[in-house]
Amino acid sequence: MMLKKIISGGQTSADQAALDAAIKLGIAHGGWIPKGRTTETGTLPENYNLREMPTDDYSKCIEQNVKDSKGTLIIFYGKLTGDLYRAERETLKHKHQLLGVDLNQTIAFHAASLVNDWIQLRYIDVLYVVGPSTAANPHAGKHTKIMLERALILDLMNVSSHRAITDYSKKDHLEKRPVLPKTIHEAVERLITEMVLKDKVVIANMTHDELVDLNSNLGAYIRNAFRLWSGNHELMESCRFVSKNKKLNVDEASFAIIDAMWEKLRKTHKLKVIK
Repeated sequence: MMLKKIISGGQTSADQAALDAAIKLGIAHGGWIPKGRTTETGTLPENYNLREMPTDDYSKCIEQNVKDSKGTLIIFYGKLTGDLYRAERETLKHKHQLLGVDLNQTIAFHAASLVNDWIQLRYIDVLYVVGPSTAANPHAGKHTKIMLERALILDLMNVSSHRAITDYSKKDHLEKRPVLPKTIHEAVERLITEMVLKDKVVIANMTHDELVDLNSNLGAYIRNAFRLWSGNHELMESCRFVSKNKKLNVDEASFAIIDAMWEKLRKTHKLKVIK
């Protein structure tokens, strides 16, 4: 993943939505906020890891956030004004990367691809996001959340092949489990619980034909850790029952588990068009 951190000044619903997207997807967040943690609607909650400036001058926060980032993403509707214009000027002054997204010209879902491409092309590891007030657009926070979450998921999927999946053949993934799953449902729940977010996203967005590539890595882990080779007759029978194949072998059983896991992850982690 290219992006390591998202920062903002926390002033608007759009600023806070960018931080919420980072928190949801497990990406570090931060930034500088005026003294007193003041925002357009009151005091910023403590669950946002922003640092207070020694002054209540927001322009100083904008300057410091620009300095602390590799690139500035400005979200606006039609025209840059006020703090958004100031963020543009500061970014250009410090010769950092700059991207403006006019949500009057493109919907948030489609803009996400542009944002992700820019992050990858310009090697943005720390991103400063600044967006408009709710007065500019009452849906600014919702639009920012949609755009940033999808852009971050696309960034997580940057190496979107089976090679991006965790190497489950490593020793720490082959430790003996105290209780073995006895059904496909239990096996799927165990795998998803233990799986990192990146793997969930990549697998959910694979095609069914691409799943076969997982059987040499994740499949081997399933066969060994869940004892399909030796003694877990209940799980084997569950795989045969679900697949309706009484002659299902061990390799086919591990794939049946992967297939069931894929179906479940597609309901929770697949990228969807939001209209």
